[in-house]
Amino acid sequence: MHLIIPYAASHTFTGPEVWGGLELPHLQALLSQLQRQQVQQDASPTPLHLPHERLQAQALGWHSEADALPWAAWQLAQKGLTSDGPQAWMTPCHWQIGMDQVVMADPEHLRLSDDESQQLLQAMQPFLQEDGLQVRWHSALLWHVQGELLANLPTASLDRVIGQNVKHWMPEHPAARPLQRLQSEMQMLLYNHPVNDARDARRQHTVNAFWLHGAGTLPAVTPSAAPSVSATVTVPDALRASALHGDVQAWRQAWQQLDATAVADLLEHVQATGQGQLSLCSEHSAQTYTAAPASWHQRIRRLFKQPSPATALQALITA
Repeated sequence: MHLIIPYAASHTFTGPEVWGGLELPHLQALLSQLQRQQVQQDASPTPLHLPHERLQAQALGWHSEADALPWAAWQLAQKGLTSDGPQAWMTPCHWQIGMDQVVMADPEHLRLSDDESQQLLQAMQPFLQEDGLQVRWHSALLWHVQGELLANLPTASLDRVIGQNVKHWMPEHPAARPLQRLQSEMQMLLYNHPVNDARDARRQHTVNAFWLHGAGTLPAVTPSAAPSVSATVTVPDALRASALHGDVQAWRQAWQQLDATAVADLLEHVQATGQGQLSLCSEHSAQTYTAAPASWHQRIRRLFKQPSPATALQALITA
């Protein structure tokens, strides 16, 4: 059983109010029974994938440092929906255009309805098809894309780009040039679209761009095909929204709920079987703790030198 916790700490949170009085008893007990085995630190300032994504890819048997991690294909496969060839997710979004940067707003804040999303996709379809992209509506903020244009195309995770200057995350791969042209065409197409006119009249953000993410081809042979493998890895998203939005109180509350559920389950599993892994992740680092046999003097040292949850979590953003 491997529990991977994204946003266990966040570089957004730095003040004393983040850690003071944060009670996580199950995490405290778990850390006292595990040994830190692996530390992962981003090698570059703009890696395309988040540490928790790379850890999950590693658990699935993929090359975790690859530029293309095929999350779209894998997520659909988990639902029994399989398609051949390279695939990706396309998310309609709003880019805030400033004097010297273009920042992506959180797509969730669009509150885009299914009908609005479908109308926008219908208008975009002829342009997408010209570039050999077959796009199928999946949900308001997730459109499923297929096409050879996506083959070996490095794409940054959506969470990497939210609230950031998109320039840093636009792929510079030669295969991305048609997509850059397509972005420009869609900005012009969507500018006066009736959906956006209505949203503008309601003083809502318009949809003026899209983001491709999760691109790649699912490996022909992958442990993800075995339910027993994927079922042993849990990646809860309970801390994601509050971390992305910089809401300390919501993040603390979410952590306490997570401690009482997923962390408590892992603790019970470790105590019952003597096996288990915990990975705590921030936006740029991760630390993995593993259940391992301990000598008597190691057990005594753990008893008197138990790492506190706050210490373990702060290490993710100070390393």
